[in-house]
Amino acid sequence: MRQLSRREALVFGTSGAALTVVGWGAGVHAGPREAADAIAKFTGGKTAQKGKIALDLPEIAENGNIVPLSVSVDAPMAADNYVSEVLVIADHNPRPEVVKFDFTPMSGKAAASTRIRLAESQNVIVVAKTSKGALFTNQRLVKVTVGGCGG
Repeated sequence: MRQLSRREALVFGTSGAALTVVGWGAGVHAGPREAADAIAKFTGGKTAQKGKIALDLPEIAENGNIVPLSVSVDAPMAADNYVSEVLVIADHNPRPEVVKFDFTPMSGKAAASTRIRLAESQNVIVVAKTSKGALFTNQRLVKVTVGGCGG
């Protein structure tokens, strides 16, 4: 077995570090197909009904690194019927699944706020699932002037 010289070890280590920082899929963005696949996985292939979700996002985000998002679902939060999950999808991010919120009847209401990253101008899609299997959706186009996922 051959020993590496210092120079070869340095080149090897630097190359490995560069791949770690850059990543194998750098610059690759998901598209509507990957977003639709993520939604289908979440919904079990069922179609979500439009409405019941209030989505607060800016129309134009000057910085894609810090896009404020607030979502709330107008549905009961009773022990036998409540919003159990809310999924947020960005259809052109490197990974379309942005965040998933889990709720219980003890949550009181199905509402959450956070900041998300958007790589470029794109649709943000929200899908809510209830404990009884009902599905609701809403979406909004956000125009991003400076990308947040390395863009």
